[in-house]
Amino acid sequence: MLQSLASNSCVRLIQSHKSTWYFVSLVLGYLLYLIFGAVVFSSVELPYEDALRQDLRAIKKQFLLENECLSEERLERFLKKALEASNYGVSILNNASVNWNWDFTSALFFASTVLSTTGYGHTAPLSDGGKAFCIIYSVIGIPFTLLFLTAVVQRIMVFSTRRPINYIHTHWGLSKPLVAIVHATLLALLAVSCFFLIPAAIFSALEENWNFLESFYFCFISLSTIGLGDYVPGEAVNQKFRELYKVGITVYLILGLIVMLVVLETFCELQQLKQLRKMFYLKKEKPQDRLAILEHDHLSFTTVSKRSVVHGDNKTQPFVSVQTLGSPNDDPLIQ
Repeated sequence: MLQSLASNSCVRLIQSHKSTWYFVSLVLGYLLYLIFGAVVFSSVELPYEDALRQDLRAIKKQFLLENECLSEERLERFLKKALEASNYGVSILNNASVNWNWDFTSALFFASTVLSTTGYGHTAPLSDGGKAFCIIYSVIGIPFTLLFLTAVVQRIMVFSTRRPINYIHTHWGLSKPLVAIVHATLLALLAVSCFFLIPAAIFSALEENWNFLESFYFCFISLSTIGLGDYVPGEAVNQKFRELYKVGITVYLILGLIVMLVVLETFCELQQLKQLRKMFYLKKEKPQDRLAILEHDHLSFTTVSKRSVVHGDNKTQPFVSVQTLGSPNDDPLIQ
């Protein structure tokens, strides 16, 4: 008996706080997914990192043996300086000195990566004035970019999603949720083809050291605004039409980001995903609950009023004696 009561109370507790339990499970699932990613990345990449470290140590040791006049301390200072310059996008190699990082087209590409929060990191401001301007430019530019993208996506959604779905639902008589799912799937396939597969093939042809997987990897990392910076197009030596190439990449990033947002917004409008999101949200006060409260208050007020009327009828003597007038002429004021 006690066990059944305890189980019933637990069930009622879970049912009354269902949204909270869903949210806790969401947080735990997210943490587990983070741990899963860390385990996989560590197990896959750690052997390659160890092999690369051993290769660099062997090359360094062989270089010092071949150049006995150069001490290890001087070599360390030189390499440290070269790596610091490389972090700012400046290379010490002779074949890389022809490409400037801060000409107009490169600066335009850098500005687009800052405003879109992609941030490849291959180029960074060198001066204190450039760093200060980058902060101010980002504080104003990132909200401006969000406003711009929101306005553009809102207008595109009318013609790319809402009107086609309503048209097919109205004229063909198909179920609106089914039409929305098929439309979102086709739109996602079209976006993947036009902004991932085709650009990946183009980049693999234009970039000498990129294969198709690396090009597709760059497209995904860029349009998802992850921006790791390990692959940046247009940085090869003697790149043909480098300025025009940089402008084209900037346009590709802006258009691709808009298309990705349209696809995401299309999926977010699916009824199934809306119901899934509501599982983890706090419940709002429903209009039915407000109506029930108002009806309860009205009933309470009506009951009190009736009681007052009944109580007044039971009184034998009124507080004030009122004379009943037969006609208006009986009123002494009129007389």
